[in-house]
Amino acid sequence: MLNDGLRFCPDQVYFDAAVSARLNLYELIKKNNYQGFSLSLIRRFCNSIVKCLRLLYAENIIHCDLKPENVLLKQRGSSLIKVIDFGSSCYSHRKVYTYIQSRFYRSPEVILGLSYGTPIDMWSLGCILAELYTGYPLFPGENEVEQLACIMEVLGIPPDDLINTATRRRLFFDSRGTPRCITNSKGRKRKPASKTLSQALRCNDTVFIDFVTRCLE
Repeated sequence: MLNDGLRFCPDQVYFDAAVSARLNLYELIKKNNYQGFSLSLIRRFCNSIVKCLRLLYAENIIHCDLKPENVLLKQRGSSLIKVIDFGSSCYSHRKVYTYIQSRFYRSPEVILGLSYGTPIDMWSLGCILAELYTGYPLFPGENEVEQLACIMEVLGIPPDDLINTATRRRLFFDSRGTPRCITNSKGRKRKPASKTLSQALRCNDTVFIDFVTRCLE
């Protein structure tokens, strides 16, 4: 686990493990009445977060819990950010936990019990960017089974080789590799590959859709 005092300051983009009273991205979304933000503002937030992730990647560090609540605005009215809460973080060659990430931002490899690395933070980034655009989580599963169902609704069923090697596959798939059917509290059943990412985001900006898609690969 990382030392709580660990702190990097590249190009005025800061992150550390200290809790700050500054506004976080979730609170910003809430203050905006969950209506989402312009792509120009999202792009500035994205650039700042990517700078953080690039430095983490260079140091072989996985944050393991990237989400809007853990991204603070450095100053009100500024797009400079501070990434906080390294309580679950680890080095990629020295993993501490097998079950990490908050549910809405949890990657398929973590859900399925597969080996994971720094790309899981990019997955979380893609989910954050989508939420900044729409105002709501991209994959709002009520529980873990529906979480994977939400992901498969947009991205389709994972390849057989991944399912077969997943240590937690029986929770989500039957013996034939078919996703277990689940109905949520609103009576909704999610069908794999039934909508595109563009439809889920209600966005036609190809550059933005392509970037989020790459985050979720």
